[in-house]
This record gives sequence, structure tokens and C-alpha cells, in this order.
Amino acid sequence: MAGHSKWKQIKHYKAAADAKRGAIFTKLLREITVAAKAGGGDPDGNPRLRTAIDNAKAQSCPKENIERAIKKGTGELEGVDYTEVLYEAYGPGGVALMIQALSDNPTRTVAEVRAKLSRGGGNLGTSNSVAFMFDRKGQITVPANGRDEDAVMEPILEAGAEDFAREDEHFVITTAPADLHAVSRALEAAGLVASEAALAWIPRSTVRVEGTTAEQLLKLLEAIEDLDDVQKVDANFDMDMSEMSAG
Repeated sequence: MAGHSKWKQIKHYKAAADAKRGAIFTKLLREITVAAKAGGGDPDGNPRLRTAIDNAKAQSCPKENIERAIKKGTGELEGVDYTEVLYEAYGPGGVALMIQALSDNPTRTVAEVRAKLSRGGGNLGTSNSVAFMFDRKGQITVPANGRDEDAVMEPILEAGAEDFAREDEHFVITTAPADLHAVSRALEAAGLVASEAALAWIPRSTVRVEGTTAEQLLKLLEAIEDLDDVQKVDANFDMDMSEMSAG
């Protein structure tokens, strides 16, 4: 695999200092609601919902909040109607961005994303302007916790994983989109708890950024992800981990 997500790696590195629990819960619960609306409220028959619930539990999201989000999706409780939207953009240094959002007002959301890009040295692109630089894949992150790589690799490769890599204190597993759920269950059966499992845009190649460009890019990525409607940002950059402190 040409490019794992450097932005994901940086976010894990910075997570200990991230106190935005409420915002994280909001994004996780919104995904649960949308997944339940799309495929029903039974996680055993709705792989997207099961994955969303697992991600929420991994972040210690309260059980009652998860159950309420499911009921909003199935219509048992009144909820907001969210639309899935994808924005393609460029950031500082020519870095390509894939911005996934769940919005109850896409007109508002695109205006907010465009404003953050403009202030942060980027610009919004048109449909398919950068998507060709990425592959749509499932991606699972598992804390290493001193585990032997072979012990992790064997069950997930048997379940159909395409790629496996160690990144700092995490294992990052890549799957075909349709195999994300099966590989997640294989990890669970092996006693391995994922910290995150989701569909992601994986870059086919990366753009190197340094110095002030790296600093500007990290600030822009954080600003975009801080938007309530934005669920996830994938980007095709690479940088030295020492540059992270600049962000």
C-alpha cells in the first residue's frame, strides 16, 4: 500500500492532549444514526452500524447515548435527517484532501468548509479533482500494547486483510471495503480490540511537506475536523514526525 494516513498517525500521537470528548461523541453518534437509518437498527445485520457502535465504545461513549442514536436512525425517536457529503480539496503544498461530512444542511456545510480552506491556504476542488489520487479502503487501527506482529497478522490475513503495517504504537490494517466488517470480527475473536475501524481514502502516493507548509497544513486539517458536520479528513501528505509539534 503506497500511503497510510499520516494525518491519522498524527492524530493518535496528539490524542492524549485532546480534550474534545464531547465533539468526538457527537461525530460518532451521528454516524450511528445515519448507519441505523440506512441499514436498520440491528447491528448483527448491519455491518456499518456494528462498526459505528464499536468505534463509539472504543471512545467510551455512554451506552444510553448509543442506544438513543440508533433509535433516532430507525425513527423510534425524533431525529435530524443527515445527508452524506464528500468534498475534494487542495491544502498547502498541493496536498490533496478528501473531506467526509454528515450534514443536515449541505449548503451551510460547504460554506464552512470553503471558508476554512480559504483561510488556511487551501481551496475547494470539483468532483473527481483529487479522488483519482486515492483508493477507497477499510482501515482498522489496533493499539500494539507490546503484542507480537505475527500474532496480530495471522488472524487478519486469514479473514481477508490486504495490508498490515506497524505505525508507532499502533497496527494499521487495510481491507477491501466489503471486508472491513469480517476482518474487524476476526480481530475481536482473537481478543484484539480496535481503537477505530472505518472506510477511508488511502493515498496512492504522497506529497512531502516541511517547515511552515507543514505547520499551515496541520492547522488547516484541525480546523476542518473541528467543524461539527465533518466526520473525517484523509490527505496524501508525508512529513517528519518532528514537524507535528509545529501544528
